[in-house]
Amino acid sequence: MPAATPVRRVVIASLVGTSLEWYDFFVFGTAAAVAFNTLFFPEFDPLVGTLLAFMTAAVGFVARPLGGIVFGHYGDRIGRKNVLVTTLLLMGITTFAIGLVPTYGSIGIWAPLLLVALRFLQGIGLGGEWGGAVLMTLETGDDRKRGLNASWPQIGVPIGLLLANGVLWLMQAVTDDAAFLSWGWRVPFLLSGVLVLVGLWIRLSIAESPLFAEVEQQAETVRTPIVDVVRYYWRELLLALGARIGVDVAFYVFILFITTYVTKQLGLPSSLALGAVLIAAAVQIVLIPVAGALSDRYGRRPVYIIGAVGAAVWTFMFFLLLDTREFGMMVLATVVALVFHALMYGPQASFIAEMFPTKVRYSGASMGYQLAGIFGGALAPIIATALLGATGSALLISVYVAAMLALAVVCVVIAKETSRVDLAAADAAYLTRTT
Repeated sequence: MPAATPVRRVVIASLVGTSLEWYDFFVFGTAAAVAFNTLFFPEFDPLVGTLLAFMTAAVGFVARPLGGIVFGHYGDRIGRKNVLVTTLLLMGITTFAIGLVPTYGSIGIWAPLLLVALRFLQGIGLGGEWGGAVLMTLETGDDRKRGLNASWPQIGVPIGLLLANGVLWLMQAVTDDAAFLSWGWRVPFLLSGVLVLVGLWIRLSIAESPLFAEVEQQAETVRTPIVDVVRYYWRELLLALGARIGVDVAFYVFILFITTYVTKQLGLPSSLALGAVLIAAAVQIVLIPVAGALSDRYGRRPVYIIGAVGAAVWTFMFFLLLDTREFGMMVLATVVALVFHALMYGPQASFIAEMFPTKVRYSGASMGYQLAGIFGGALAPIIATALLGATGSALLISVYVAAMLALAVVCVVIAKETSRVDLAAADAAYLTRTT
């Protein structure tokens, strides 16, 4: 068996690759909020066009569970590393291609159709990415630091968000409205082609995770991992799904729907929302590993629940602060929102992954995480936009977010604490369940 890669190199490889994948995914969602309604749905009312643009973005979330199933299967069969190289390559090529798609004015209905097809491929790539990146760090290094180690790929979310919003903000700053809609929006997508080469170079330099390498060496890989997950670990799958939905809903309302609310409801420039999200994402980069480390010391569930309860309460303050129309208050609203999100998201990776044994961990963790994306991140901007259009108020949006976070709290309370789980013992228990 080849020597294991030092945990620091594994962390860097996972973090860089995941950051680039989330950059690709977020740049689409943010562009949908600020440009796609005009470029790809010009014949509709602006709010309806925004709703359609968000629906296009939602296709990526629908595809993510498929990516989780496909790449989870191969990740449990042939290894984490090989799958991670494939997902990064798929994501980079697809995102680059989005930057080349003609608009509705050039090719008519084919423009949004191409956009949907490429977004679907993006979702498949990201669906396979998360599980592998988390497992590479979780299965390498000190068992007492699994929460911290697994939280590093989670930082890819705020880094990707920071990069995506930062590049779009920069393009808006250096171009006028006409130039941005003509070519400026394409630059962040085309930039992905360069970034992915860096990610691939780093990711190819690491070895397979030690736990999977041991399973592979003993010829104990499972023929159909997802079948075993559904048959023997359906309870853990449902709890992972429920624990994550509210976290996803809150996050996409806080970082994506904010742009629609600020521009359509408040009539302010989108740059204010993008700026607030940039600052909050920078703060979250520090807080996510802190939350992961806290979960190693105090347990996954307590840290997770504090974040969920805090976010549920804060969602009502969030929109009140946005309504002040003051940039400082917008920053405060978004920073505090993402502080509570970090308390959930930091321990979430280890919490979900530790529910499953090594032989089916890629499939189980990916399915639990990615299925939640359909009910969470995919629907959240659509539901929030529809509620805003129907009521003209953010109150029901806050109620919606709080209700989904209440579901998360219930599922976390029901689930077992995983921070002290012996992964080797869990692998042995798998044989008992399946015989």
